[in-house]
Amino acid sequence: MLPHSLAARLLRLSRWGASFFALSLGFGAASLSGAAESARAVRLLCAGDSITEGGSSFSNWRFPLWEKLTAAGYHVEFVGSRTSPSRIGPLRHEGYGGKNVEFLAAQLEKSFPSPAPDILLLHAGHNHFADEKPVPGMLAATERIIARARGANPRVIVLLAQVSPSLKLPKYSYIPEFNSALLSLASRLSTSDSPVRIVDQASGFDPAADTVADLVHPNDSGSAKMAGKWFQALVAVLPAPAEALIAPEILTYKSADGRPLSLHVFSPAGTAAKPRPAIVFFFGGGWSSGTPLQHYPEARHFADRGYVAFTADYRITATHPTATPFDSLSDAKSVIRYLRQHSGKLGIDPNRIIAAGASAGGQLAAACALSPAFDDPADDLRVTARPDALLLWYPVLDNGPGGYGAGRIGERYPQFSPIHLLASAKTPPPTLLFLGTKDSYLSSTRAQEYQRLARAAGGQCELKLFEGGVHPLYEYRSPSSENLTRRAECLAMADAFLRSLGYP
Repeated sequence: MLPHSLAARLLRLSRWGASFFALSLGFGAASLSGAAESARAVRLLCAGDSITEGGSSFSNWRFPLWEKLTAAGYHVEFVGSRTSPSRIGPLRHEGYGGKNVEFLAAQLEKSFPSPAPDILLLHAGHNHFADEKPVPGMLAATERIIARARGANPRVIVLLAQVSPSLKLPKYSYIPEFNSALLSLASRLSTSDSPVRIVDQASGFDPAADTVADLVHPNDSGSAKMAGKWFQALVAVLPAPAEALIAPEILTYKSADGRPLSLHVFSPAGTAAKPRPAIVFFFGGGWSSGTPLQHYPEARHFADRGYVAFTADYRITATHPTATPFDSLSDAKSVIRYLRQHSGKLGIDPNRIIAAGASAGGQLAAACALSPAFDDPADDLRVTARPDALLLWYPVLDNGPGGYGAGRIGERYPQFSPIHLLASAKTPPPTLLFLGTKDSYLSSTRAQEYQRLARAAGGQCELKLFEGGVHPLYEYRSPSSENLTRRAECLAMADAFLRSLGYP
């Protein structure tokens, strides 16, 4: 049976999922095809040109928008026929580099994404020349796009951007005229069933400071500004999240390759008479992709129970192209050392630090406890990187020949792969391991062997197998009732395990 507080929280989330689209905020229950969709994410279609598509030489607003929405507790799904990479993997869209709004209208009339979006985010107005006097044709094409979106979903909400300015002149000198005309177009086309709302992406965007050298495409500051404008527009039309979510504090624990690496800190309410236990989560993604936001729900759960909870960023190839899994482990060990070295400032007990993680993040947590190698030489190696307990969600514990990531790990697996490290390890910390019986990266048999070896080394190791469970056990980006239930089950087991060790 679930603890009362956890069961109540799950019930609140389930009720929210069931009523999510029944709210009259532009898309209602009538737009869904059945009860199975009642807890699905809101579908966003981002459409436009290269500023929407993204590119290797400039920033893109879609991923920072996803970060803002997810951090605030919204569940969204980006839809479209095209994909571009991001640090969480491909994000779908309908952006076409080098193409104008007329091309986009023709493309969407020919083939509109399915499933249909609930909200269309349209930023299209570049790729013309001023001497073409293109504004009338651009407005007509914009109207065709909106009509096509309504044909797919009569209750679609349209967020129509006044496009970002450019100093590439005189080519783009028509943009102010176009942006002004969009105000009238939105007013004329907006209806109660399918509102059209202007998103001012022009004001506050300084092409001298917010673009790359071409004076058109956004740099990091420009994409952040654009994401912020989209976020505010979406908050105005989306139902409020299930719970008011407190944003974490962000602090830097080290820099690598000239870029800061951060810890996202969730502190419990009130003051404590003595230092609190700490728990730090490492995200999954094969040491290549992922985000600290993956474990925000789990971190908030433990903060509610009196822990200081952290989610950690570390080097992955999506953010540091030359990074290796060994760099990821080096960063994870730096995190544990940072927590111990700054325990007084953080209000935590340096002898009660729990490392947790999913998939590759679970491997990093376990390797922090077991591996004698891959320390950052800039760390104070007198401070141990060994956590005091482990919570491992479907971890990739075997990185040797035939195991996960063996091609990248190569001959260094004896010092990296947790299951191989157990043979020579000191007593491992108490460990709770969650795994589905149909996990494609670690078999139940191999997990049971890990448990046996950990116990043979004198450690406590509990294995919770979920019959039929796959990898991942639950999808953190989905608000489905199945995912919420599985998360609640895992957290209830984690609470019980930690209480057995003397934690809150």
